[in-house]
Amino acid sequence: MANSFEITGGQQLHGEIEPQGAKNEALQILCAVLLTDEKVTIHNIPDIRDVNKLIDLLRSLGVIIEKLKHGSYTFQSDNINLDFLKTDDFIRQAGSLRGSIMIAGPLLSRFGIACVPKPGGDKIGRRRLDTHFIGFQNLGAKFDFDSHTKIFSVSAKKLKGAYMLLDEASVTGTANIIMAAALAEGTTTIYNAACEPYIQQLCKMLVSMGAKISGIGSNLLSITGVSKMTGCTHTMLPDMIEVGSFIGLAAMTQSEITIKNCSVPNLGIIPSTFQRLGIKLEIKGDDIYVPAQKNYEIDTFIDGSILTIADAIWPGLTPDLLSVILVTATQANGTALIHQKMFESRLFFVDKLIDMGAQIILCDPHRATVIGLNRKHSLKGIEMTSPDIRAGVALLIAALSAKGKSIIHNIEQIDRGYERIDERLIKLGAHIKRI
Repeated sequence: MANSFEITGGQQLHGEIEPQGAKNEALQILCAVLLTDEKVTIHNIPDIRDVNKLIDLLRSLGVIIEKLKHGSYTFQSDNINLDFLKTDDFIRQAGSLRGSIMIAGPLLSRFGIACVPKPGGDKIGRRRLDTHFIGFQNLGAKFDFDSHTKIFSVSAKKLKGAYMLLDEASVTGTANIIMAAALAEGTTTIYNAACEPYIQQLCKMLVSMGAKISGIGSNLLSITGVSKMTGCTHTMLPDMIEVGSFIGLAAMTQSEITIKNCSVPNLGIIPSTFQRLGIKLEIKGDDIYVPAQKNYEIDTFIDGSILTIADAIWPGLTPDLLSVILVTATQANGTALIHQKMFESRLFFVDKLIDMGAQIILCDPHRATVIGLNRKHSLKGIEMTSPDIRAGVALLIAALSAKGKSIIHNIEQIDRGYERIDERLIKLGAHIKRI
C-alpha cells in the first residue's frame, strides 16, 4: 500500500471540484442507525478510512448493511449482537477509531447497556469523554471504567429525561446524549449543547425517525423521549472542511477553481474568513467560484491592529480549518495571528512550513504569527510527514504551491478524512503521485 505522496508544485490548477460528504456528520448519523430495528437509507457517505472503519464496526455488531451505489447504503439493526461488545475483536476495532464512542448513546438507550474502549484517532485530551459519560449519568445510567482493560461501560434499566448544562459544547458529546435521550422516558433538556450543522443534521434525521426535538440549531435542546423509532432516508451535507481547503488551495496556487454544491448556508463564517485574508470569491447559487489571483492582502481590524483568526464553537470558525488558513496566509500580503484555542498540538506542523521558507513565529502551542511573503519568495519543496488529518492537507496545499518536489509521508492520516484527494486534484491539473 502506497503511503507517501510525491508532489511537484508550482502548477496552476483549473476546473471544478465537488466536496465529499461531511466526515464529522457521517460518524454521528451512522451510529444513529442503531436506534431502530427498521431500515435506514443514507446518501452521500464519504468513502474514507474513518467512515469505512465505523461501517465495518456496525457490521460486526450485527447491522445488515447493503451498498446501493457509491456513497449510498442501507442499514438494518434488527439483530444486534451485544455479546460482540465483550470480544477482543470489538476492542481492537472500536479502539482504532475515535468516532466509535458514539455507538454508546444509541446502544444504552435501546438495549440498556453499552461499552467502548478508550478511543483512538487523533491525539485528544482526556476531558473530551467526560461530557459523554456525565450526560449518560444525568439520564440515570451507571458508569464504570475498568482501568485494567481501559473499557468504559454504562448501563441502565430505563433512561429518564433530565436537565443538564454541559461543561463544554462537545459536538460528539452532544450527539451521544441526544441519541441516548431520544428513547428515554420523559423530557431531556441540554443547555450549552453544540449546534454545528452536523448536530442539526443528526436532529433532523432523528425527527424523521419519530424523535421529538425542539431548539434545533440553538444551544438549548429539548428532547421528549419516544418508545420506538422508525426507519428513514437521510442525505448528508457536503464537507465544509473540504470546501475551505479548496478555497485555500485555489489562492495558494493562483488557480481558478469552482467548488460545486457547497451547501453555502451551512458554511457559517468560512467564506468571509477567507475573504479577510484577501481572497476573492463569488457565491453563485450553491457553488463557490474562486478566480485566479496573483496577490491577496490580509485585512486588519478597524483600528489597524493585526488580524487575529481564532477557532470557536459554532457559529464560530471550525478548528479543523485553522491549519489550512495558516498555510494560506503564508503567501498573502500582510500579517495574521492564528490562535488555535481548542487543541494544543495542532500547530506543531509549522516547523515543516518554516523549513519550506515560510515566515512564521510560533508564539506558544496555541498561537502562531504568520508574516505573509506576498509571493516574493516561493515556498520550496521538502520531505515531510503528516501529523494529523488537517495538518496533512495543509502541508499538501503548501507542497502544491511550492517550487520543486515534495514528499509527504504518513498519508494514511490524509486518507482518514479526504476521499481520493490525489485523484480529484489531478483532474484539476495537480502533479501528485502515490509512492
